[in-house]
Amino acid sequence: MTEQNGRRRVVIVGGGFAGLFAVRALRGSASVTLIDRSAHHLFQPLLYQCSTGILSEGKIAAPLRDLFKKHKNVDCILGEVFDFDVEGRRVLARRVGGERMEFGYDDLIVAGGVRQSYFGHPEFARWAPGMKTISDALAIRRRVYGAFEMANTATDPEERSTYLTFVLVGAGPTGVELAGQIREVATKTLRAEFRDIKPEDARVLLFDGGSAPLAMFGPKLSQKAADTLDKLGVEQHMGSIVTHVDEGYVLVRDHDGQETRYNAATVLWTAGVEAPPIAKALATATGAKQDRSGRILVEKDLTIPDHPEISVLGDMMSLDKLPGVAEVAMQSGLYAGHRVRHRISGNMTEKPFRYHDLGSAAYISRGKAVVSAGPLQVGGFIGWWIWLFIHIMFLTGYRNRLGAMLTWWLAFTRDVRRERTFTTQQIATLRDVYTDPLGPIDPEQAAAAPDSVPDKPTAAAPETAALTGTAPAAPQAHVNLPSDSVQTAGNPRKTAE
Repeated sequence: MTEQNGRRRVVIVGGGFAGLFAVRALRGSASVTLIDRSAHHLFQPLLYQCSTGILSEGKIAAPLRDLFKKHKNVDCILGEVFDFDVEGRRVLARRVGGERMEFGYDDLIVAGGVRQSYFGHPEFARWAPGMKTISDALAIRRRVYGAFEMANTATDPEERSTYLTFVLVGAGPTGVELAGQIREVATKTLRAEFRDIKPEDARVLLFDGGSAPLAMFGPKLSQKAADTLDKLGVEQHMGSIVTHVDEGYVLVRDHDGQETRYNAATVLWTAGVEAPPIAKALATATGAKQDRSGRILVEKDLTIPDHPEISVLGDMMSLDKLPGVAEVAMQSGLYAGHRVRHRISGNMTEKPFRYHDLGSAAYISRGKAVVSAGPLQVGGFIGWWIWLFIHIMFLTGYRNRLGAMLTWWLAFTRDVRRERTFTTQQIATLRDVYTDPLGPIDPEQAAAAPDSVPDKPTAAAPETAALTGTAPAAPQAHVNLPSDSVQTAGNPRKTAE
């Protein structure tokens, strides 16, 4: 089963780190079709800087077609994969608008990444968006800066306090980085820009079910992170589980079982991930097993049992409890690409995949970061410089690297955040373009749509919600929740795709 030119057909699903490195490893050796529901490769570890106004979306993303324009064997397809015909060796996908497409393959590489998990409470997404895409980051930017604008014109002190309260659920790298950045926005960037409010009075509340922030970095660095967050003014609530999220408030249960209400106009969810729907489709088609998060259990060579032609990579794979970090995705992509390349050349000798842990890094505030790499455990200013070097090296494209360095120089030396633009209008095209018909959107349909767009305005306060995603709720009595409404707010590491 090859193309007319005699080349073996390889279909790669996903243009994240795993897919990107797999394509690079296959250069010139096969006919490669790369399918992604976006037309760009995204550097997810820096999404929080896009959402808080340091970097533009263009500096953390690169067009896939531009990346592979010199790879004459690669064809990039904008589409969403929804199923697999394993017997016929076909990938089933949708064009924008819902029209079906099919792609035959000899080898299939699936690297679909993960999505935000709300631990069985998808209704929380309306009020507490996650951060996995550029659309998410821009929506969060609008909520963060919009909250200060709404607080500035609020006449009721309680309403103003609600707008100046930011809640983050999950104290992993993303939650810690966002918490630190929001406090820096309040205490540095906006400090002298308002006349009727004091932005530095903004409260940032960080909730997590664990015992410490950045627990995966070990007790030493975790304590450094906690101390830095304290100095920034972030209020840490460890051992606390968010049990309910609604318009303008959250309910939190502490380790003693006591439930407390916190009024907050901006709630951001950074507490967990799960496999996307295509993982379930692939498992059904192949008989593969899935773990609790829906990831596919793979063999040592990253293939599905009894299907040596199908590899699963990056965040979507489950192997030896490997973390969902960029390095795992990159290394698995290289491994799978070289494995297919060797099979094409007739070399069937295969070595198992071995992950080389290059360490982890998390940015907390200007001049403060933590880095864990084997015996190396550093924080503070030295850790910050190491963090800078790592992220500059892994950014895709020389233009993005140079642009990021210049932007960081302005941001870190002069407290300048140039990328603060946000819209005050509801963007009606923020819908699933792969399942909804094209054309003008029906206003009634938009009002009734499920909240995959977390900043949908409400009937109670359309002008407010269009800006911040929520409106301060009126004080309410204690809400009794069913016992099964409790979820564990985990400590996710940076996702790769």
